[in-house]
Amino acid sequence: MSELRTDRLVLRGWREADLGPWAGMNADPEVREYFPGLLTREQSEASAARFQADLDRRGWGWWALEVRATGEFIGFTGLDPVEEGMPFTGVEVGWRLARAAWGHGYATEAARAVVAFGFEELGLAEVLAVTAAANLRSQAVMRRIGMTRDPADDFDDPGVPDGPLRRSVLFRLGARPATR
Repeated sequence: MSELRTDRLVLRGWREADLGPWAGMNADPEVREYFPGLLTREQSEASAARFQADLDRRGWGWWALEVRATGEFIGFTGLDPVEEGMPFTGVEVGWRLARAAWGHGYATEAARAVVAFGFEELGLAEVLAVTAAANLRSQAVMRRIGMTRDPADDFDDPGVPDGPLRRSVLFRLGARPATR
């Protein structure tokens, strides 16, 4: 499995010690504001197990995210194939951070690292990102890493119940051609 490092972060496999903080994040209404609901401890643990299984199987996916200086678990970031049933296909970049980690540039830093991994190591031609139309904070990260949005690509997420969170936006970033 690949481990990625940035100046301030380590993107790594999931550990038993991550499960408590991960469950806490998924039970936090602010962290889950743009998701259909909160997750139970069991649902959070099951998701971490799935993430680790994907990392073990293919060497990439949703990595646990920690601060290098302290070893503190602050959330996840990574790449994952778009779920079936969506109106597009490809590989998406994503992140979810604990509230205490917001506003430090960690999401942008981690997203840049996984996008570079996707282009350089996986040979992806394009990386996608999806969020609720109302999630301006995530859209700002998408723009900071160079992604663009065409409103014609906006869609109603079939995995989200009817309501204000169903309308979603799609951002794209294409691989840059290699220079000589």
